[in-house]
Amino acid sequence: MIRALWTASSGMQSQQTNMDVIANNLANVNSSGFKKSRADFQDVLYQTTKAAGAGGEGGEAPTGVQVGLGSRVAAVQKVFTTGDFQQTGNDLDLAIEGSGFFQVTLPDGTEGYTRSGALKKDSTGRLVTSDGYPLFPEIVVPENSTAINVGASGSIDVLLDGESSPTTIGNLELVRFSNPAGLKSLGRSLFAETPTTGAPIVGTPGEEGFGTLSQGYLEGSNVNIMEEMVNMIAGQRAYEVNSKAITTADEMLKTTNQLVR
Repeated sequence: MIRALWTASSGMQSQQTNMDVIANNLANVNSSGFKKSRADFQDVLYQTTKAAGAGGEGGEAPTGVQVGLGSRVAAVQKVFTTGDFQQTGNDLDLAIEGSGFFQVTLPDGTEGYTRSGALKKDSTGRLVTSDGYPLFPEIVVPENSTAINVGASGSIDVLLDGESSPTTIGNLELVRFSNPAGLKSLGRSLFAETPTTGAPIVGTPGEEGFGTLSQGYLEGSNVNIMEEMVNMIAGQRAYEVNSKAITTADEMLKTTNQLVR
């Protein structure tokens, strides 16, 4: 009975982590560029009391006797499906139609990656994220520009005051990875490279497997509220079942302790 207590306890802990993941998904349903997570589970050690193929009175036993000792969270994986596009009409809002990340420079000099294209201009005219991280390579919009246009291939043209033809001030680049699920979440819709992602591949939007850019749009969260609600109900029921197993095992122990010879 003690084994059943610990086994069911591991199931409750796994479902608690599952609920934490679901809660974070739901909390970020309106976060631009947010990618939902999914908890993956696996069974743990098995206690073998009889091995398959062991000799018996009638010969080799076709099956053994193994009792599992519970479950654990094997991984919490980011799911990089594309979220819904939201039209904003803002010239500095950009959405990536397809694969790829915007590359930004973090305060410590390292590179971060994001799908959130809610860009702004800082005091020097640089294009930065909502937290002030500049794009890499750096794009500076002149002070006397009256309009800005971002092409699907990443070219940035501005119309300067007093001029009738646009001027190209730079080109946006995108980055992709062979294993984006291995990216480390930094918060603020930012990701960092890890040894499992592979080296970052830099390219031009619309070429070599990269998505194109859409100006005036933002990519929303890829969280499906109905799916998360169903997962939450399933997780709650699994948690309740494991707690019931603990209660049942406790009652069986109580009965055993009350046996009178």
